Amino acid sequence: MALSVCVFCSSSDAVDARYVRLAEEVGTAVAARGWTLVSGGEHVSMMGAVAAAARAAGGQTVGIVSDSLLHRADRDSDRLVVARGMSARKQRMCDEADALLALPGGLGTCDEIFTAWTERMVGAHAKPLVLLDPDDHFGGLLGWVADARARGFVTERSLAAVRQVRTVADALDTCAGRLPAATTR
Repeated sequence: MALSVCVFCSSSDAVDARYVRLAEEVGTAVAARGWTLVSGGEHVSMMGAVAAAARAAGGQTVGIVSDSLLHRADRDSDRLVVARGMSARKQRMCDEADALLALPGGLGTCDEIFTAWTERMVGAHAKPLVLLDPDDHFGGLLGWVADARARGFVTERSLAAVRQVRTVADALDTCAGRLPAATTR
């Protein structure tokens, strides 16, 4: 089954090269499965690396870039969509994808995760939401969410809506609905 997977990740040039390599690995693996990659449409850092690797491996890419970031647009995208503002960009990225996959990132990535997570909880979609976390980058964030659960601010259903995995293969299998909840965090 050919899926489209939206990858949330960093556009910061300050990230360690291992994260750029992780993004490249994801892009290559998405293409190897015959899937379409949806990204934030920028040509820099992890965001540029995931899309370039997907294309280099024969995959199709859709870049959704905010009009305010057009100067950083991935003009090599098979399809480049310009969204009016960051909120419209996030919405379009989610709309274009069958599954949502977050790689390590900063505030923008967390914003994308929480928007997709909240949208899932209010019934706007039922897409898999997966955190690819080989080195526990999201550990503190997930610990905070678990604490919010213990305090009654987050439901168990909400907590279970996100899957944390360690490998690219597990991330893509989870996106495809092939891993049971017990194999994730």
